[in-house]
Amino acid sequence: MADRKLLNRALRKNRVRARVGGTAEQPRLTVFISNLHVSAQLIDDVNGKTLAAATTVGQKMTGTTTEKAAKIGEEIAAKAKKAKVKAVVFDRNGRRYAGRLAALADAARKGGLEF
Repeated sequence: MADRKLLNRALRKNRVRARVGGTAEQPRLTVFISNLHVSAQLIDDVNGKTLAAATTVGQKMTGTTTEKAAKIGEEIAAKAKKAKVKAVVFDRNGRRYAGRLAALADAARKGGLEF
């Protein structure tokens, strides 16, 4: 069962990644969510560079993972403003747009990112 679940997620991830690519003007916002931590990156795929990143790893954050995801969404939006990025392409990394992922995306939108 778990193998099939991971395989399906990998297939969804590859399907999304085939269509979604980031540029310097409109980078790809990719999100990784584990059981404990949340990470987000703004990636310019043309030049192969990370423009900004935010993560809960190494930080003393309290609260649920959904609350942590919302904080990371706000943080990545602030870092995007510093990098003079207004619009991004959202890469959900094979996940459903619900729960923790939706909380991160909504917080990033409130922070000023457009996607």
